[in-house]
Amino acid sequence: MDGIHQWRIDAGGAAKAIEPGADDVAGLDADASGFVWLHADLAREGARDWLEAAGLQPLVRRALLAPETRPRCTLHGEGVLLNLRGVNLNPGDEVEDMVSLRMWITAKLVITVQLRRLMAVGDVLAEVERGQGPDHPTELVARLALRLADRAEPVVAGLNEKVDVLEDQVIDGISASSRFDLGTIRRASILLRRHMAPQRDALSTFEIEELPWIVPEGRTRLREATERMTRLAEELDAIRDRAQVVQDQIMDTRAEAMNRQMLILSVVAAIFLPLGLITGLLGINVGGMPGADNPTAFWIVTGGLVVLGVLLVWVFRRVGMLGR
Repeated sequence: MDGIHQWRIDAGGAAKAIEPGADDVAGLDADASGFVWLHADLAREGARDWLEAAGLQPLVRRALLAPETRPRCTLHGEGVLLNLRGVNLNPGDEVEDMVSLRMWITAKLVITVQLRRLMAVGDVLAEVERGQGPDHPTELVARLALRLADRAEPVVAGLNEKVDVLEDQVIDGISASSRFDLGTIRRASILLRRHMAPQRDALSTFEIEELPWIVPEGRTRLREATERMTRLAEELDAIRDRAQVVQDQIMDTRAEAMNRQMLILSVVAAIFLPLGLITGLLGINVGGMPGADNPTAFWIVTGGLVVLGVLLVWVFRRVGMLGR
C-alpha cells in the first residue's frame, strides 16, 4: 500500500521493510530485536481505513486521526502521544499553513501519521532506506524533530532577509508594495511562531518524561532538537518585533509627510487671509470708497498687497514655518 511505510529497525540502524497486512500492529514488536516504525500517509487512498482497523487503543487512534491538532506531548500508559508541526513546502500552499505530524511512541513501536506530504518525514524515510536508520525510538523522534527544524530554518531565514530589505526601503522611502510585503511577513511570522513555541514545549516535555525506555543518548538528541526549536521561536519573535519597528517607522514617515503638507497649507492660508480681507473690504459697493475716482488707485493697492504678501512670507521664514 503506497500510503503505508513499515520498517523493522535493529539496534544498529539497519532496516527491513515489512509488508502491511491485516494483523494487529500492536503485535508487530513482540519478537523485534530493535523496534518497528509504522508511517501512514493519510493523503493516500486506503491509508486511513488501514490505520482505523489496525487494532490501536481508541484514545491513540482518535489522537492520530484527529482533523486538527496542536503541538503537544501526552503520556498514556507506557507510551507517549506527541504532535509536531512542519512548514508546508508543498507546491501552491502557504509555508505558514503548517503540516501536522502525529506520533505514538512506545519502547518497541513508533507510529507516525501525516495528513499531507511532509518533506522532513521523507528525509528520514530516505535515510532508513539507505540503511542509516535510527537505533532507538527516541532517536527516531529526535531525527524527525531535527529534520522539521532543518526545513523550517530556510523559511525563517527568508523572512529575515525580507525584513532587511524593508528596513532599507524605510531609509529610501516607503512604497505601497513594501507595506503589503510587511503585512505578509508579519502574518507568516505570527502563524509560524504560534506552532513553534508549543512544539518546543512538547519536545522538552518528552525529553524529561521518566520512562525507562528513553535512553540517555536519546535525551541528549531530544534536547538538541528542543534547542533548535527554541532558537527558531526566538528568531520569529525577533522578526515580528523588527516588522513592528518597520511598521512604526512607516507610520512616523507618513505622519511627518502629512504634518508637513498641513503646515504648508496652513501657511498659505495665513498669507492669503489678510490679503483676502483687504480685497474684500475694498470690494464693498458703498459710497465713500477711497480712490474710486483715482485711475492709479488699483495699481497702488496691488503693489501694497504684493509688499504685504512678501512681508508675510519673510515673517513665516523668520519663525521657521517655511524652509529657509
